[in-house]
Amino acid sequence: FSSGRGGTWPRGAVAMGDQHISSRDVDEHIATLKQCKVISEDSVKALCEKAKEILMEEANVHHVPIPAVVVGDIHGQFYDLLELFDVGGQVPMSNYVFMGDFVDRGYYSVETFLLLLALKVRYPKRVTLIRGNHESRQITQVYGFYDECLKKYGNTAVWKACVDVFDCLCLSAVVDNTVLCVHGGLSPSLDTIDQIQDLHRFQEPPHEGPMCDLMWSDPDDDIQGWGISARGAGYVFGPDIADQFLYANHLELIARSHQLAMEGYKYFFGQLLVTVWSAPNYCYRCGNVAAILAISAEGAIDFQVFEPRPQHLRKVPDFTSRMPDYFL
Repeated sequence: FSSGRGGTWPRGAVAMGDQHISSRDVDEHIATLKQCKVISEDSVKALCEKAKEILMEEANVHHVPIPAVVVGDIHGQFYDLLELFDVGGQVPMSNYVFMGDFVDRGYYSVETFLLLLALKVRYPKRVTLIRGNHESRQITQVYGFYDECLKKYGNTAVWKACVDVFDCLCLSAVVDNTVLCVHGGLSPSLDTIDQIQDLHRFQEPPHEGPMCDLMWSDPDDDIQGWGISARGAGYVFGPDIADQFLYANHLELIARSHQLAMEGYKYFFGQLLVTVWSAPNYCYRCGNVAAILAISAEGAIDFQVFEPRPQHLRKVPDFTSRMPDYFL
């Protein structure tokens, strides 16, 4: 591991205050999490501390080389994440850009987020984690991640450690200097990539303003300019807005997630923008397929569409186990 500041840690060890987490420890966490088993509370805290250290060194707009795989919302659908890796390639064989919404709604937000975080810590140059609107204290207390942490650990310590990591996630990525990856969309406050770089991101997402817009906005084929969003946060924007932003920043495509696409992906504005959706059969009932966006070493774009992980390779949580006292 590089310290990110030019020096290196002792071989096989990752410094964290007075503690060390070894690459062997992280490999063991990855192996455990890939079996959809949780790691200990102390392990989570150590992993989160190291992850924050790595993430805080990254810019708001993280630059990623090709070949790369761009991933949309996952929403705690752990077994479908395993399917995704079977389709797109295992880390570290591929560069991955995850466009947020790792948690909430699915059964396994804890295992999903911790696996992605462990892969980030183990292979920091191979994994990019972008913040989605669900990577927030307020949203996770409503849509499942908070309750899941409480149920699996019996207290809020793991949730608190994870939401502190959320504050450090980058806001966007640019792949091969041509594709902007962002969770939601554009902002009327942001005309350039440099303006995204200048934002203060280490905070709970505000209810309005450019940081909020990046996580909440949506494209709309039927308007020009900006419109009010029915979501109550962010904006809707038309093809002229996307075209202006791409032209001004010498980019070719905006890739984003944030909206269910029944075919796994959906182009807007001709081919200026694409929604990538990576949670198949969303909420275990929507019946959609999922997709990932692969960009080859030559810069060619290809969508790999996939179905949910087969039933014999997945499990459902035991809902009969006693709830924590918090629910009673």
